[in-house]
Amino acid sequence: MSNPNLAALTTLTGNTTYYTPSGTSAVVLLANASGSNTVYRIDQIVAANVNGSTAPSGGTAYPIVSTVSVPANASLIVTDKTTAIYLMEGTSITVTSGTASGITYSISYESIS
Repeated sequence: MSNPNLAALTTLTGNTTYYTPSGTSAVVLLANASGSNTVYRIDQIVAANVNGSTAPSGGTAYPIVSTVSVPANASLIVTDKTTAIYLMEGTSITVTSGTASGITYSISYESIS
């Protein structure tokens, strides 16, 4: 497993992905496969409560944010460019919602190789 040298970039692509988990178990929001020769710079993760009445909580195995309630019809900025995270090969970002179909996650990232 090797991550690209950030000083010798050949490709830099911006991406945004959205996902609304249909259950309450942990699910992968973004994965970076082993051997991809790519690193992802996570610029922003937002959790938006789309339920309207219930405020579920969420967390990850290595918490960026844990057991934080997202008020009904509101959003929580989990991280932004001021606290960017690099997602190395063979790792992933996982999300968990307290209510099925209650939170829509968006993640903006740069694919660097």
